[in-house]
Amino acid sequence: MILDRFRVAGKVAVVTGSGRGIGAAAAVALAEAGADVVLSSRTESDLTNVAAQVAERGRKAHVVPADLGNPAAAAALAAAAVDTFGRLDIVVNNVGGAYPRPLLETTPDFLEEAFRFNVTTAHALTTAAVPAMLEAGGGAVVNISSNMGRIAGRGFAAYGTVKAALAHYTRLAALDLAPRIRVNAIAVGSVATSALDIVVSNPEIKEKMEAATPLRRIGDPEDVAAAILFLASPAGAYVTGKVLEVDGGLQAPNLELGLPDV
Repeated sequence: MILDRFRVAGKVAVVTGSGRGIGAAAAVALAEAGADVVLSSRTESDLTNVAAQVAERGRKAHVVPADLGNPAAAAALAAAAVDTFGRLDIVVNNVGGAYPRPLLETTPDFLEEAFRFNVTTAHALTTAAVPAMLEAGGGAVVNISSNMGRIAGRGFAAYGTVKAALAHYTRLAALDLAPRIRVNAIAVGSVATSALDIVVSNPEIKEKMEAATPLRRIGDPEDVAAAILFLASPAGAYVTGKVLEVDGGLQAPNLELGLPDV
């Protein structure tokens, strides 16, 4: 049956930034599809809650509280998966982000920190995972990029730049790691996570964002989790080096920060 291709039974996944939002939804989705999961973010209580949801799906979770802005901490998750579950098949590089800033307030240090948090950590975990994935017979990496990596909006010089870098890193890594390891990315649009709380809690702003989105709504974390499962599972076995846009159809930003001309 075609639905069997979306199963990842017996596989092991590492999901970064999995305490809440997209990462939590991805971890639960992978568990529902049969995978055991290594969960990591800063806040242990968040991870414990997600681990309980994984257990409710009949799978095991290993919790690793860590500051994933440190590439070494991200890389260590590969060994944690092998030590705990004996293998590693799937990596979801979800941790990342950068606050909006006007271009002239985006210091070189801020840009470098954003690059490290979004791109360097993904590279560190991916390269650390490769030996274990090859030992397991192959694997899949899914990087969480953003629609701001392909469209332009004022205030997003750092965030958009590093997410664009992550998208192209995905294409390059896919070529280097083919054919045994697939690497894909998702360009995420506006999704109802804690990062958007201040926006979606304002009815006026939320309505404007929805009106500017072709599908007329803000995304749910499960919308992205479903795409992650597709790319990580045998359903996506003939897909690598691609950036899947899960953004409600956006071709332009649906939120303007109102920054003035310089």
